[in-house]
Amino acid sequence: MEELTLPIVITAALVDSINPCVFGVLIFLIAFMTKLFKSARKMVLFGFLYTSVVYVTYFILGIGILKFTASTGISNFFYWLAALIAIFAGLLEIKDYFWYGKGPSLQIIPGGTERIKMYTKQMEKMEQKHPLLLIGTTVLLGIFVVAVELPCTGAPYLAILGLLSKGLYQSAIPLLLLYNLVFVSPLFLIIGIAYFGTSSESLEAWRKEHRGLMRLGIGLFLLALGFYMIYSLNPVF
Repeated sequence: MEELTLPIVITAALVDSINPCVFGVLIFLIAFMTKLFKSARKMVLFGFLYTSVVYVTYFILGIGILKFTASTGISNFFYWLAALIAIFAGLLEIKDYFWYGKGPSLQIIPGGTERIKMYTKQMEKMEQKHPLLLIGTTVLLGIFVVAVELPCTGAPYLAILGLLSKGLYQSAIPLLLLYNLVFVSPLFLIIGIAYFGTSSESLEAWRKEHRGLMRLGIGLFLLALGFYMIYSLNPVF
C-alpha cells in the first residue's frame, strides 16, 4: 500500500483540482476582485491570499479527521465509509455528464452561493474602511467557501483520508501537504491567466463548456478508487 499511496494521492488531487464547483467560485471572486480593486496586481494578491486560505483550511480539516479516526479507533469503519462514498459520488458525477442538473448532484450547500455573494458585498465595505479589515474578511471567506464546497469537492479527499487512515499518522502529514498543494495549483493558474488579461466571462464560458467532461473524469476516477479500496486493498472491517 505504501508504494501505491503517493501516485494515488497525486492523481486524486489532480482529479479533485478540476472540479467545476471550485472553478466557478474562484472565477466569480476574480470578477468581483477585478471590479473592486481596478488593479490586476491587487486582484492577484488577494486571489493568492484566498487560495492559500483554502489550502490551509483543507489541510487542517484533513489532519483533524485523521486524528479523530486514530484516537477513536474507527479507522476500519472510516475506510469503508470513504470507499462507499467515493463510489456513490462517482455515480452521481457520471450521471451529470449525461443528464446534468437532473436528479441529485454533488453541489455547493444550498444557499451557499447566495451567502458568498453577500460576503463579497461585505468585503467591498471593508475595502473602503481599512485594508486590514479586507484581509480578515478574505480569510473568513476562504474558510466559508471550503465549508460550503465540501459536498461538491469532498469525495476524492475523503477517499484519500480513508487510505491514509490505515497507515501511520506522521507519514500522512506530508502526503496531505502534497495533496492540497496539487489541489489548489489550478486555482493559482486561473489567477495568473486572469492577470494576463483573460476576462472572467471567458473563463466562465470555458468552465461551462467543459464541466461535463470534468465531472465525467472525476466520476470515473472515484468509481475506480472506491472499488480499489474495497477489493484490492481488502480492508478488515
